[in-house]
Amino acid sequence: MASPALRQEIENGGFITAPGVFELISALIADRMGFKALYVTGYGTVASALGLPDAGLASYSQMIDRIGRIAAMTKTPVIADADTGYGNPMNVHYTVQQFEEAGVAGVNIEDQVSPKRCGHMVGKDVVPAGEMVRKIEAACLARKDDAFVIVARTDAIAVEGIAGAVKRAKAYAEAGADMIFPDAVKSEEDIARIVDACGIAVTINMGFGIRSRPTTPLIPIPRLKALGVRRISLPRMLPAASIRAMQTALTLMRQVVESGEPVDRPDLLAGIEDIMQLMGYDEMRALEARLVAPPLIAD
Repeated sequence: MASPALRQEIENGGFITAPGVFELISALIADRMGFKALYVTGYGTVASALGLPDAGLASYSQMIDRIGRIAAMTKTPVIADADTGYGNPMNVHYTVQQFEEAGVAGVNIEDQVSPKRCGHMVGKDVVPAGEMVRKIEAACLARKDDAFVIVARTDAIAVEGIAGAVKRAKAYAEAGADMIFPDAVKSEEDIARIVDACGIAVTINMGFGIRSRPTTPLIPIPRLKALGVRRISLPRMLPAASIRAMQTALTLMRQVVESGEPVDRPDLLAGIEDIMQLMGYDEMRALEARLVAPPLIAD
């Protein structure tokens, strides 16, 4: 649901760290960690739902089904990736209505052409700035609660350079966006230019665990704050951590099968008690004891 606290945090200049959740287990864990927002990453959600690259292959219905479940099962405000808004400004209007109804606190809408690509992939292209402005206006018109946050993402740096991205950021802010998300920004200097140009909150995407040089360099949070950034999202961290953990566990399983010897590695695995606590088994049993009658005893 729209979150007045999230809106107030943004307007008051607070700093928000939003981990990228991509299915219910990651969402439930992150929900209990005290973050001010969760970010449903399109990259991770498409990978976990379809096993495919983030290249515009997931449909609106596939995404909103998973995003709605995450929003329903968590208490932390959720900002969701709505890609390009799934069409023209009319589609964006409908998309925002449905995402707000699904319980999220805000959406990212980007200016890539459709089908889009992950922000750090090559071969991106962007729609004309005027078209994206109309999408932002449609998004703002569609929301029922003013606390609902419209994040305008621009991928123009890869296509038009920083000058084009700065021009777009300013136009998107004037169109009513609450936050600007310049993706694949290359330097602190470029971040500062966008912050100064748009005059509203700016969010940056950080990617940890990249072996090659990341598109956006890893910048300490105090430095980001000093530059004027108001949110950092970490979309790849939890999917990447999950992949590595499962690879490690399955390698161990193969060793157990090949050696025939049992191996217990509690350092690698959550205990069954941890899983049951995360999934709310105690609450389920308490409700079961209240609602399910004991077996009838024959006379």
